[in-house]
Amino acid sequence: MQVDAHQHFWRLADREGHWPPASLQALHRDFGPQDLAPHLHAAGVEATVLVQSLPSVADTRWMLSVAAQTPWVRGVVGWVDFKAADAAAQIDDLARDPLLKGLRPMLQDLSDTDWIADPACDAAARAMQRHGLVFDALVLPRHLRALHRFARRHPGLTLVIDHGAKPPVASGVIKPWLTDMAALATLPQVHCKVSGLLTEAGERRDGGALQPYVQTLWLLFGPTRLLWGSDWPVVNLACDYASWWAMAHDLVQRLYPSPQPDDIRALFGDNAARLYRLCPC
Repeated sequence: MQVDAHQHFWRLADREGHWPPASLQALHRDFGPQDLAPHLHAAGVEATVLVQSLPSVADTRWMLSVAAQTPWVRGVVGWVDFKAADAAAQIDDLARDPLLKGLRPMLQDLSDTDWIADPACDAAARAMQRHGLVFDALVLPRHLRALHRFARRHPGLTLVIDHGAKPPVASGVIKPWLTDMAALATLPQVHCKVSGLLTEAGERRDGGALQPYVQTLWLLFGPTRLLWGSDWPVVNLACDYASWWAMAHDLVQRLYPSPQPDDIRALFGDNAARLYRLCPC
């Protein structure tokens, strides 16, 4: 089963005051299943993980309702305020829906770099573990050390770093991103998505610019802890779905050591299906 481990839907009516701004014409409209379906069909992708893009429990419930009506959306990564007094109770309630597979606090938008390392997040993390939910980490390189402290405190919580932690592809700088990612990769419960990289490349939107970062992720996490995602429709800022799908496959073919066929199947589907416990139906 080929799986897109990271895609979004949204309704502009729900997003007043939130990203994307009207100046981003490629994204400033509604996006739903009818928009993504043709791209999935063309690429042969059979299932997706729908990921939150608003800090809202109401948005999470809307995504769950969309997933319930869309057979190929096999899981939802939602949102809860981890520091709310009733965060654990909210997670217990949302987890009653079997389509909820994970949660994602929007760390990249928070001014406090160490927000996730605060013990006030621990009750929510424990609730996630009770329900077998995945923690999606939307982070920038500056958050990685705090994320490492959080992950070490919760070894039983499966964690996925979204978009490779958005390394500075545009500048070509690889440290200290590499050092901090290497520390996280030593923790066996930490995984990483090969997604969202092209929109970090600035004018360097080609495989050559991405290769050092993808190669680094391959060496750090290996074939069993990497997941491919489109980050659609955000990817439209850099290229279309088919182009990123083709570029990702080309990048994988250039990796060293060379991936085996089973490794490629794992990266483009099996790892996501296992990690998010996706129904193969």
